[in-house]
Amino acid sequence: MLAVIGLLTLCSAITRAGYFVVGNRIPLTENVRRALRYAPPAALIAIIVPELLPWAEGGRAFFDVKLLAAVVAVVVYARTRSTIAVILSGMGAFWLLRALI
Repeated sequence: MLAVIGLLTLCSAITRAGYFVVGNRIPLTENVRRALRYAPPAALIAIIVPELLPWAEGGRAFFDVKLLAAVVAVVVYARTRSTIAVILSGMGAFWLLRALI
């Protein structure tokens, strides 16, 4: 088991370090650069959306405290464009709503 973990770690390190080692030697086309701009938001959405919308299979959708706190965080971001304000307001809203409900 430790050997498998070690090999997976090595594979992960090689694939992630590959771009830093040879990245300047292999130019990326404009289409690839444009597509790579969407990778971070897509990954963030893939992680957050299933957590915010906990729909049971065959059941009705329901809203959770996490979804309401996320709405507060989005509104704060739209007004301030501050990452720290988003984190503080989202967590503060989550804790406050969880305490009230």
